[in-house]
Amino acid sequence: MKCPFCENPQDKVIDSRTTKEGNAIRRRRECLKCGERFTSYERVEDVAPMVAKKDGRREPFNASKIKSGLLIACKKRPIEMDRIDEIVDNIEKKLIGLSVKEIQSSWIGEEIMSALKDLDQVAYVRFASVYHQFKDINDLMDEVKMLFDQKKR
Repeated sequence: MKCPFCENPQDKVIDSRTTKEGNAIRRRRECLKCGERFTSYERVEDVAPMVAKKDGRREPFNASKIKSGLLIACKKRPIEMDRIDEIVDNIEKKLIGLSVKEIQSSWIGEEIMSALKDLDQVAYVRFASVYHQFKDINDLMDEVKMLFDQKKR
């Protein structure tokens, strides 16, 4: 590992600890040339599957796309950033746990919809309107009516 200060490749590890989440090792290092200290993290590299889009394209899974969609849906709603990050992490963990090489984008969309339905109904309707590509107000009203009926039960 190169020193971020002098780019010397020689260093020594002073301290190693696992992170709070237990998914990485934090290492304090000291450069053998300049003596500066820095921190590095070691994580297991997860192999993320390819996402099959509706139009037939395939692209690598990208958790930041989920987060940006959630941020748009939750804009100006009383939702903490930690909760959005938690949803993204849960979907990513579930996806990796499936151990598949390819996943339909619709699976990801349904997971987001399910999480939003429990979190905030306004954010859910915002996301659903884009995800289901509502053509008119009647489609929107049907979705809201369905939400209302579920809440009554």
